[in-house]
Amino acid sequence: MYKLVLVRHGQSVWNLENKFTGWTDVDLTPHGLDEAREAGLILKSHGYVFDLGYTSLLKRAIRTLWIILQELDLVWIPISKSWRLNERHYGALQGLDKKETAAKYGEDKVHAWRRSMFEVPPPLDITDSRYPGFEAKYRHVPVQHLPLAENLAATEARVLEYWHNTLAPEIKAGKKIIISAHGNTIRSLVQYLDNLSPDGIADLNIPTGVPLVYELNEQLKPLRSYYLKKKETELPAAGN
Repeated sequence: MYKLVLVRHGQSVWNLENKFTGWTDVDLTPHGLDEAREAGLILKSHGYVFDLGYTSLLKRAIRTLWIILQELDLVWIPISKSWRLNERHYGALQGLDKKETAAKYGEDKVHAWRRSMFEVPPPLDITDSRYPGFEAKYRHVPVQHLPLAENLAATEARVLEYWHNTLAPEIKAGKKIIISAHGNTIRSLVQYLDNLSPDGIADLNIPTGVPLVYELNEQLKPLRSYYLKKKETELPAAGN
């Protein structure tokens, strides 16, 4: 049996301000820092150790992983960062207040942009300062992979490519891995692992800073999944 640990980053500044964040590189709030520390302490209390850490190119996820590994005294393990684990790109919605956007476009439209597999939010113009091609951290990413906006299907496709090419082989090789990522990238993995329908994923929320454990068989199919809490209390499994 293999174990995989997924952690959504702690609360970010724009989580707190209720803004669409996507690839905008905002940091953690003080509460988010505390959530990351708590995640590390929870994992430590359950005796978890890791060989490898994986995260996105966004500081809220990177810092969450750093803090968790600090609490585990595992800051020395290798960390790999990939744009494929970035949050879903929300296009021209990035930086907008969610309530104000819903008032402008309607609740149903905004819900579709947020939770439909196939609805794409309004895209950025390639000259927009928010376009990731202007950021040094993406200079190694082929331009055709830099999004102007993404739906959940596009996000899932890049996450699963990373899963099949990078993550799954390491797990099968016996490496204990932890992934610190984002709500929609973790939802993509949950949808794949639990074989959820697009309708089944629509209302799935991933809490910030709570370790989600998957126990996997030899074929990397889930045996069970659960959230870790301080007193061994398991929340309902993510997709069960």
